[in-house]
Amino acid sequence: MTLTSIISAIGNNSTIYPLLVRDCCIEVPSKIYIARKENLKESEEVANDATREKFIDEYATSAIWLGGIPATEYVMDKYIRRKGYNPDVNLKLFKEEEKIKGAKNAGQEILQGIEYNIQKFKNYTQQEVKDAVADLVKVKENKSAFEKILTKKFCAATIIPTIIMGFVLPKLNFALTRKIREKKAAQTSQQTQPTQNFSTFTGIDRTKFNAISSLNEKNQNINFTGSFTSTIANLRTIDKMAISDGGLTVGRVTTSRNKEEGYVNAFRMIGSMILNFVTPIYIAKGLDATANKLFKINVNLDPLILENKEFIEQIQNGSFELPKSNTPKDLLEFLDSKPDSLFAKFAQQSKKVSYLDCGVRDPRRFVDFKDLEKFKKEFETFIESAKKSANIENFAKKAKYVKFANILANVGISSFLLAVVLPKLQYEFNKKVTGSYLDPGLKN
Repeated sequence: MTLTSIISAIGNNSTIYPLLVRDCCIEVPSKIYIARKENLKESEEVANDATREKFIDEYATSAIWLGGIPATEYVMDKYIRRKGYNPDVNLKLFKEEEKIKGAKNAGQEILQGIEYNIQKFKNYTQQEVKDAVADLVKVKENKSAFEKILTKKFCAATIIPTIIMGFVLPKLNFALTRKIREKKAAQTSQQTQPTQNFSTFTGIDRTKFNAISSLNEKNQNINFTGSFTSTIANLRTIDKMAISDGGLTVGRVTTSRNKEEGYVNAFRMIGSMILNFVTPIYIAKGLDATANKLFKINVNLDPLILENKEFIEQIQNGSFELPKSNTPKDLLEFLDSKPDSLFAKFAQQSKKVSYLDCGVRDPRRFVDFKDLEKFKKEFETFIESAKKSANIENFAKKAKYVKFANILANVGISSFLLAVVLPKLQYEFNKKVTGSYLDPGLKN
């Protein structure tokens, strides 16, 4: 893995990689350090408990938060395949099919849909394409069953990690602190503590746990509309993480040991959600816009594209091909007829389109024409600027390094806000609410 690919990954705010870098490498160690430092202002004993709780909480939560959704979806995809369906079939194709009749009456042309794609690709001889068409037919004939399975997949991927992070983990962490304190008290007083059962040890209220289980069972019978299912099925992992983060916030507040801890947890979790999912996007836009003004360079393209030698050569000799217009018809026609073109390869690399190994566009996937049009315009803007420069190769290198700087600056600013500013504000908020820097849940 090259340096460019690493920076490209952490600069993509639509993936989990920026979160992985900020959360595990920067944010968590800083939060643990600040928690200990703030609690040490008043009590070394509480600082020790706070450090241990923060270490367990942050690293365990990060592992579940970052890995829970992909792991759950991996298992669910295997389950879906055993049921005879392919999870790659995009339900948005049904919505496109619904538009076809009205579009034809209006003189418009729809270029994708589940039945449309079946008819378009059914005569291809490649086995991969035949299998893809068979997947479409299977889903078309069993739309309701497929929607229910995808709904279950979404619920499992978001609810299971949320319950573990938001409800189970805090209770276990609190129980460990309680047991350690009880052991210390017993050693001091020379008294033995009575054995506790599992419910007492974990601090998990059985009635609440049973209520959650009951609610989960009821969810199995909920019938979602096709439009809703289509929406949730197409959420990115980062979107599902945001939903889980919302559930985590509810869990952390409701499992707090007292109302003061609940207030502090709400302040911390809401701030974390904003800084993780909203702020980096606007920081990136601001940095890129500033670079465009200062250096007259479009840095919206991925660094991997800017580094591609063939791309630079084709700009130099004028052979880089783009769709002839921004209409859906021309965009799709280009992708289908020229899968080996650099633009098509970059579109696949950026997940704008998906090709089978045989080189045919995957008919199970949905193509977002607006997103593809925006992608095409980024190339047009960059190429226009590059041709005005004295040296196109040097211009591309300069654009890549400016993009590098923007990505690293974004990570640095976001990490500083999450790892230093937010924890400091949290303890100042704590001080105002409780009159002390000590973690409210750890006060005797």
